[in-house]
Amino acid sequence: MLARIRKAAEEKDSGFTLIELLVVMIIIGILAAIAIPVFLNQRKKAVDTSMKSDLRTVANEMETYYTDNQNYPADASGTDAVLVGTGNSIKLTKGNKITVTTTVGTGILAGTFCLKAENAKGTGDWYYDSDQGGLQPKGTAACS
Repeated sequence: MLARIRKAAEEKDSGFTLIELLVVMIIIGILAAIAIPVFLNQRKKAVDTSMKSDLRTVANEMETYYTDNQNYPADASGTDAVLVGTGNSIKLTKGNKITVTTTVGTGILAGTFCLKAENAKGTGDWYYDSDQGGLQPKGTAACS
């Protein structure tokens, strides 16, 4: 009995059949078709997060400037860095552009500011509006 099993094992061709290889390639293709769009979407989310982070950093600097001078600095924009006030430059994430718009307010508010962040690789523009309480969802026309 053992001799017959040993002889059958020795005579059997080893290797993969064409069908087995095709099945494995189809499975790999299906997994790639699922994973690639998810990966690309994650990259856009990372760009959006970097824009939001830059907006918060510039907003903090605007509020610091306001605390020191009792007004917001003039309008500014930048792609590599944003100049807040005199000599205070904030470095931005590569590809991000922030536009700063200040307005003169009345009543209790001495003024407000609005920041707009843009990046072609993101899902849309993001805004930081001091009058509305901070970060605004993409697509909001707060600064226009």
